[in-house]
Amino acid sequence: MLQLERTPPSRDATGRYVETRIPLTSPSILVRIGLAAVLAILFAFCVELAEIDLAALVSGLPRLVAWAAKSWPPYLGDLDVYWLRAAETIAIATVATAVATLLAFPLSVFIARNTSPSPWLATPVRLAVNCFRGVDTIVFALLFVAAVGLGPFAGVLGMIVHSLGVIAKLNAEAIETVPQAPLEAAAMTGASRSKVVSYALLPSVLPNLASVSLYVWEANVRTSTILGIVGAGGIGIEIKAAIDLLDFPKLLTVTAIMLVMVTIIDQLSAWLRRRLS
Repeated sequence: MLQLERTPPSRDATGRYVETRIPLTSPSILVRIGLAAVLAILFAFCVELAEIDLAALVSGLPRLVAWAAKSWPPYLGDLDVYWLRAAETIAIATVATAVATLLAFPLSVFIARNTSPSPWLATPVRLAVNCFRGVDTIVFALLFVAAVGLGPFAGVLGMIVHSLGVIAKLNAEAIETVPQAPLEAAAMTGASRSKVVSYALLPSVLPNLASVSLYVWEANVRTSTILGIVGAGGIGIEIKAAIDLLDFPKLLTVTAIMLVMVTIIDQLSAWLRRRLS
């Protein structure tokens, strides 16, 4: 970090301490001004690329208000279908997270720097994990929709791939913080590598790994609400249908169900994480 050039405070004629002022021509001040100018230019460039148009926002707000007025009262005719779609959404996230968790643990042990049996092989695997994590679930879901067809199975497959990258990355970071002494002590007793992992490594990181999986499950529930927009199942199908038909009462009902579902899952996940900590 840049350190400002300061001199010890001096006393004035009355004996009070007087802080020495830093001249504006100080190298540290000039560097900070330069960095601030560069950041301002980059931000302005981002605003230009993002095509920010406040006038369009102002002109569009009345339309949003009109649509919101049309959404009341909510449509309550197909609540059984909507709740079934909500349950399907939770099922997609739950199955995907569970499968990704089971696949991610051995993968995270393999790519963690302190437990990897082969650093040379771990590097390309770590790169693949980063690629899985860097590509959004929606993209993978689109690919699997093309491969296996429309429906929740495509959403599960797409979410497994992305979640595998996220969980393996976070688990590997947790494993790398484990002290080496217990692992080395277990290895010195003649225990095999699998026993070292099972009896020395896993117990020390299990609470953290479970917390990571719960957090990913919570995030996946939110993500799965829009998988239906690309044909991968869940309550997003109803959202897309309501938007396409400009059926605002139905959209309000589905959105309310989605918010209730996500809120319950968030609270449940937070409670479980507190129990594990």
